[in-house]
Amino acid sequence: MADKLVLVTRSDLRPGQQAVQAAHAMRQFAADHPELDGSWFEQSNTLALLSVLDETALKRLANKADDLDLKLSLFREPDLGNSLTAIALEPGPRSQRLCRNLPLALGG
Repeated sequence: MADKLVLVTRSDLRPGQQAVQAAHAMRQFAADHPELDGSWFEQSNTLALLSVLDETALKRLANKADDLDLKLSLFREPDLGNSLTAIALEPGPRSQRLCRNLPLALGG
């Protein structure tokens, strides 16, 4: 099974916003972790697009990922009051385990 780059956004955002915010988080991850991103792109290039209820839940998930020493990137949207709208988590089984109970984003 391919390692997935895990993108998590907020289900309290409209579907179009969720998609754009996840893309921002993915781009931020590429900038923050170029070696890891390049390796993932060459070996897997598989994504998981998941969601949590709101900003509070997203912050909680980011804190858990940080506690597990997972590489992650946060994206805050200036047009939404600089609120946290999406995160990207490093590819691999630990990220997938952390997010295994999260639903697909965009009502999937």
